[in-house]
Amino acid sequence: MGGNGKHRWIFSFYQRSNSSSSPKKSKTQPPHEFLCPISGSLMFDPVVIPSGQSFDRISIQVCRDLGFTPTLQDGSTPDFSTIIPNLAIKTTILAWCRDHHAQDPAPPDYSSVEKIVLSKIQEQTPSRLTSGPDIRVSERELLKAVAENPPVLFSHAVTEIGSSVNGRLLCSTSTSSSSDESVIVTASSPYTPLPLSTRPACFSGSGSSSSSTEITLSEAPNLKSQSSSSLEEQELVLKLKSSDIFEQETGLVLLRKITRTKEEARVSLCSPRLLSALRSLITSRYSVVQTNAIASLVNLSLEKSNKVVIVRSGFVPLLIDALKAGSSEAQEHAAGALFSLALEDENKMAIGVLGALQPLLHALRSVSERTQHDSALALYHLSLIQSNRVKLVKLGAVLTLLSMVKSGDSASRVLLVLCNLAACPEGKSAMLDANAVAILVGMLRESELVCKATRENCVAALFALSHGSMRFKGLAKEARAVEVLREVEERGSERAKDKAKRILQMMRDRKEDEDDEIDWEAALESGGLSRTRNRVGKDDFAANSTDF
Repeated sequence: MGGNGKHRWIFSFYQRSNSSSSPKKSKTQPPHEFLCPISGSLMFDPVVIPSGQSFDRISIQVCRDLGFTPTLQDGSTPDFSTIIPNLAIKTTILAWCRDHHAQDPAPPDYSSVEKIVLSKIQEQTPSRLTSGPDIRVSERELLKAVAENPPVLFSHAVTEIGSSVNGRLLCSTSTSSSSDESVIVTASSPYTPLPLSTRPACFSGSGSSSSSTEITLSEAPNLKSQSSSSLEEQELVLKLKSSDIFEQETGLVLLRKITRTKEEARVSLCSPRLLSALRSLITSRYSVVQTNAIASLVNLSLEKSNKVVIVRSGFVPLLIDALKAGSSEAQEHAAGALFSLALEDENKMAIGVLGALQPLLHALRSVSERTQHDSALALYHLSLIQSNRVKLVKLGAVLTLLSMVKSGDSASRVLLVLCNLAACPEGKSAMLDANAVAILVGMLRESELVCKATRENCVAALFALSHGSMRFKGLAKEARAVEVLREVEERGSERAKDKAKRILQMMRDRKEDEDDEIDWEAALESGGLSRTRNRVGKDDFAANSTDF
């Protein structure tokens, strides 16, 4: 009896000691990498962004909805344009909770996370600047960086991109417009230093869309009387968030008019509140509302400082959906917005990752010339980076683009994309396999049927294919390219002459290298080759006979 009681006492003491130690384990603080940098809570649905940092999905969603990019403790600003589920860290968090007798993380409440993000917005928003609107620290840094490192050179455009595109798109020229700009790409694409527009074809400095309701500032006296841009923004946000469709349309047309005619208003109106209201209207089932919402976004995207902000606010997937299934006019503006956003180097990879390449390729065959125009230029700028070039090759873009070149559909701009694809090994191989050399030489041979820009781009594409390719010379010889290139060298433009001269020089250099090798024809005629072969055969036989 006593022994049993002693054992029972020891067992009960062991149980009490174990039970008292369990709560201590549950109070162990989780590792820092398990906590969301925004909410500070254990992550329920962790996702990873391109920089490698992990956040709770709901925190990123709230930041997107509010159009806010937080500044983290290390001073960096995360890129929320692309998120991927982080299953590895989620499994690790659950295992840690199990090992430490802690409760699994619960789904966070949207409103509680929203309060945290709003408090961060207030912390990161400096006092009101003398210019009027509030500008966040991250935006000021972006503006400063853009001013210090402009990636493109601007000049007045020669080709008018206005309310209409006359005739064939690849040859249409008109009087210059002071509101339009052009860019010469030099560093990123050495094969195509050609002038390109930086304004979408759907943008017009005057007039409005046929589906837009004409509203002048006199019809909105409250807005006209306000001198502060913040009050102007507040009035617009109220209209855009109204449940009345007509009120939404009125606000959108007014926003579209203001951002079209007032360049200084584009920066001040590209605020988190207005972008959040605009984002919800792009998904509207009312065609007029959706069209004017995307058109307003195009106008906002014209300012360089707004491009990154718009992409990080989650507009790219909405624009892709509109390009796929929107009305004809909505597709025009969606292609224009993607083109405008793709001008910014920081946006190129995000737009490609989010799936814009395939819809843009499809839009090249749209019945709308504006959609064709802006889709082609969007693809050109997106294909300036290697990751998007590889994606386009895998999507079968080479065959699609070459068939458009043969048919003459937007040939000049399509050739620009092909020039970029030829600059990467995957694209060059696909183009050579698809008989691109013969197609391009054939275009040059029929030079009287194509315009100057198309001829220049054909030569630029051939130059890109010839660079570092051993197959090019044989294919060029089959296509009788030498005589065509000599004609371009004599009569072409300065750009075309230079590239044609370099291609011909490269082909001559390779011919001289081949001439230094054995003259097989002379060897056959003299019989030296047969004697050599006989001698080699005897030596081989003698060597083999020693093995027996």
